[in-house]
Amino acid sequence: MPRRPLPDPIGDDADATVELANRLNSAAIHLLRRIAQEDGADGVTGARLSALSVVVYGGHQSLGSVARRERVSTPTMSRIIDALVRDGLVDRVADADDRRSVRLSATPEGRRLMERGRARRIERLARELDTLDTDELEALDRAVAALEELEHREVPR
Repeated sequence: MPRRPLPDPIGDDADATVELANRLNSAAIHLLRRIAQEDGADGVTGARLSALSVVVYGGHQSLGSVARRERVSTPTMSRIIDALVRDGLVDRVADADDRRSVRLSATPEGRRLMERGRARRIERLARELDTLDTDELEALDRAVAALEELEHREVPR
């Protein structure tokens, strides 16, 4: 695959780490887009699935918290959550500490839908990984371990 050009102002001052970051960024985006093709099988839009995943895997939280995590406005998230509630995938639950507040909680059907979608994406990715040879799989395993380690590091901005 051709190398993606680096955006300005990085382009002229790139070292090997920046070049690797460029390749990883592109590969990750393309891989996620490919496996996300499995997401339409349950008839739920991408925005709704994304919000639902925040509620399913993030636990009980406020509408504002979900909106911040999804990087959308509260009114936008309110419309998305309204649809998920109508579809029986999310419940609004009174906050035990503040009766004026509402927490969002995934319903059992919402959890099942997320797990079905996750299973389809994992199966799709596994089929693609099956096309790699043993050395490539071992290298990928080491790379994933390094990426998992980065999840837990504080990186200066």
